[in-house]
Amino acid sequence: MTQSKLSRRDSLRNIAMLGVAGAAVATAFSSRPAEAAQPHMAKALNDLQAALNQLQAALPDKGGHRVKAMALVKDAIDETTKGMAVGAM
Repeated sequence: MTQSKLSRRDSLRNIAMLGVAGAAVATAFSSRPAEAAQPHMAKALNDLQAALNQLQAALPDKGGHRVKAMALVKDAIDETTKGMAVGAM
C-alpha cells in the first residue's frame, strides 16, 4: 500500500484545524480559573455533591429528615456555586 501525500492546501487546513482546537482547549482552561483559584470552595462543592448522592441512595424511611437534608444540601450546593461565581469576578 502506498501512502498518499497531503496537498499543501490540506496541510494548511490541518494546521488551521489544530489551531482552532488549541484555542478551544485554551478557552476551556481559562474559563475555569475560579475553581483553580478557590480550591477550598471546589472541594466543598465536591463534598456536598457526594453527600447528596449518599442521601439519595439512603433508604427513604427517615421520618422526613432525609428529604429535608437533601433540600438543605441542594441549597448549600447552590450557595457554594454562587459564591464561587462571585469570587471569580
